[in-house]
Amino acid sequence: MSYYFDEEIGIYTFKKGHPMRPLRMKITDELIDVYGLKSQMQCSDSLALDMPDTIFYNFHSEEYIDLLKNINDDTFPLYQDQFTRFGFSADCPVPSNSKFYDFCKLYTTGSVYQANLLNDRASDITINWSGGLHHAKRQEASGFCYINDCVLAIIELLKVYDRVLYIDIDCHHGDGVEEAFLTTNRVMTCSFHKYKDFFPGTGNYDDIGFEKGKYHSVNFPLSEGIDDITYEQIFVPLIDNILEKFNPSAIVLQCGTDSLSGDKLGCFNLSVAGHGNCVKYIKGKNIPLMLLGGGGYTLRNIARAWTYETSVALGVEIPNEIPENCFQDYFYPENK
Repeated sequence: MSYYFDEEIGIYTFKKGHPMRPLRMKITDELIDVYGLKSQMQCSDSLALDMPDTIFYNFHSEEYIDLLKNINDDTFPLYQDQFTRFGFSADCPVPSNSKFYDFCKLYTTGSVYQANLLNDRASDITINWSGGLHHAKRQEASGFCYINDCVLAIIELLKVYDRVLYIDIDCHHGDGVEEAFLTTNRVMTCSFHKYKDFFPGTGNYDDIGFEKGKYHSVNFPLSEGIDDITYEQIFVPLIDNILEKFNPSAIVLQCGTDSLSGDKLGCFNLSVAGHGNCVKYIKGKNIPLMLLGGGGYTLRNIARAWTYETSVALGVEIPNEIPENCFQDYFYPENK
């Protein structure tokens, strides 16, 4: 089993007060480490990888990538008239300097690299919790997402695997991934999400794909407050039916944690165990599997969920008591 994390990911910020905090990745990695899980996986970071920038062009436009790469204090005025066109907004602030491009490259490199490990049969399960940024479009930032690593990873998988199933359990619809593969029958996208009056406002049950991709987009809009039992009663039979009909060669599971109870932006009522049951169920199908992160805005819940799901992927049990770690105050704020 393979695990990717780069220390540099945790130091970036979007802007003061922004709900997306890359620090969540450092907290997650710390918890995975203190539980002793990293020692049981093949771990990698960007220092061991050599990923050319041109990999982004497999999905994103060169114009868009060049903007992300070249923007800095000196070039800011040159690009200012393009910001709205490329989706920069309060949700997706204009990158403050070129270092933000490095952040995008770090999380995307992890997903593409893990896809290559699956392609080479070097691992049967790969994890990149810093990935899963599923809203970005070909040349548009959207929903806190600038580079769609999910799409780029799936494109890599398609070089080896005939059919790839993308499953999204984020509270928000995986619109960027669905849109990217809307007309192909080699990728099936399946998203469980809140619909209507909720970002991005897409993903109704009758959104089913187009042309060759017709019936290869599956959307299950859900009501707010859904709990573990109801979620499982939907998830299991639907996934079983998809596996029977589509027969995927590989699976990408986006595990956004904003579907957990108590998330700052989500509205579902899943527990860590209920969320993790989705990972457990998919793992049990014994199909090459990539696990990605995604949304999640209550830091202590994100780290607990992805650490638990790492243990599920490894097939080991971990205690409920959190070992001593560098981020104690996030898990036990009452002790402050």
